[in-house]
Amino acid sequence: MRRKASEAKGAKGEKVKRFKGKKAASFSPSSPLPTDPLPVSSSLPSSTRIISPSVVIVGAGRLGTALARALASCGYRVDALVTRRARHAARAATLVGTETRALTVTQLEYLPSTDFLFLTTPDDELAQTASRLATLKPLARPTARTPSSMSVTTSARAPSTLRRVALHTSGALSSEALAPLRTCGFAVGSMHPLVAVSEPEAGAESLRRAFYCIEGDRAAVRAARRLVGHLGGQSFSIDTKHKALYHAAAVMASGHTVALFHLATELLARCGVGASKARRVLLPLLSSTFENLSAHAPARALTGTFARADAATVRKHLAALEANDDDATAIYALLGKHALRLAAETDADPAALREIARMLERFIH
Repeated sequence: MRRKASEAKGAKGEKVKRFKGKKAASFSPSSPLPTDPLPVSSSLPSSTRIISPSVVIVGAGRLGTALARALASCGYRVDALVTRRARHAARAATLVGTETRALTVTQLEYLPSTDFLFLTTPDDELAQTASRLATLKPLARPTARTPSSMSVTTSARAPSTLRRVALHTSGALSSEALAPLRTCGFAVGSMHPLVAVSEPEAGAESLRRAFYCIEGDRAAVRAARRLVGHLGGQSFSIDTKHKALYHAAAVMASGHTVALFHLATELLARCGVGASKARRVLLPLLSSTFENLSAHAPARALTGTFARADAATVRKHLAALEANDDDATAIYALLGKHALRLAAETDADPAALREIARMLERFIH
């Protein structure tokens, strides 16, 4: 669909693109998505349009931009991206590669009405951002939708109006952070990707095969599951009250793994190995551990000193760590205690496991 762009003055004098042209009915979040994106089919008469679902993303940092790229690549129409600074918004819109409006937080009044509203802001800004968005007239206007088809044809019957969907991507916060948006007709939910996104381009590829934790209003959960399916990912749901515990588990598996790896490189550096080489030396070990975890349950994937219940080696480790780093000693002891539980599920010597447990207790506070 060709749209002519005109410019209007936004807040603080920024130029904002507006689009003119024929209005087309929007997509219902409950509708199936075609495998190939077709904004307008040239083979259909002008009275029939095939419309992609519209998306607006507020907080287009690394994750938000990666999500925009991933959604655009599988047929969604990303209408607008919002960031704090104009140059960041423009860069994010360029990475998406669509006719996307690049807006700053001072230009929220130019947000278009949308089928999917994503909030990918930091957690401590989420509730305030939702409250502010709920006051905007453009978002308060419902979009006309067809309930079960991407094809919009002219007819005497007016299209039905269905609830739109607002989703945030926080792992720790529940969908209730978006409660103010219900007053605008949005069903609210959360859709947290269990994947580490350090930059938008590679992150978009990771999002296409990620697991997503989904919770919220029933309509939002249904729409989010369909969206995840379109991305090629997989979804699961938890009770809203467990959201913080769920996110703690995710942080331990991802962020804490990075922190533990960094601590290991620091210890190796104290042995005379340069920091860069220490990373190169330890990465294959970490990769082989992940391979073991992919193929086996944790008890079978565990290897090394604790799997063998090697009490003499544990004693040497503790002495060396105590002489170099108290924090590393405490971390070693705590994780070692958990490793003993795994080793107990195998054929490790029970007496040796008990001896190791007694040694570790001294360093667990």
